Amino acid sequence: MSWQPECHTDEVDKVLHPCYVNLTMPTTKHRINLAVPADMDRTLHELARRDEASVATKTLHLIRRALELEEDLVLQKVAESRERK
Repeated sequence: MSWQPECHTDEVDKVLHPCYVNLTMPTTKHRINLAVPADMDRTLHELARRDEASVATKTLHLIRRALELEEDLVLQKVAESRERK
């Protein structure tokens, strides 16, 4: 069985390779490309291996935790300012 390119009938001479057809992303998540120092990369890999997760999943988990901590700090400042009134 050999591979046959997908042909579009609206343009007879247009043939698209399968890797260029349906270029939509299979996820609704947004992507972020990060460049990290070597020591941080090693740590992320070690944590991912320890938790039996992918590096991307572990990084996402750590970012979520960091955002929650930031949110807690903001809410703490709001509460402190209300107590002073």
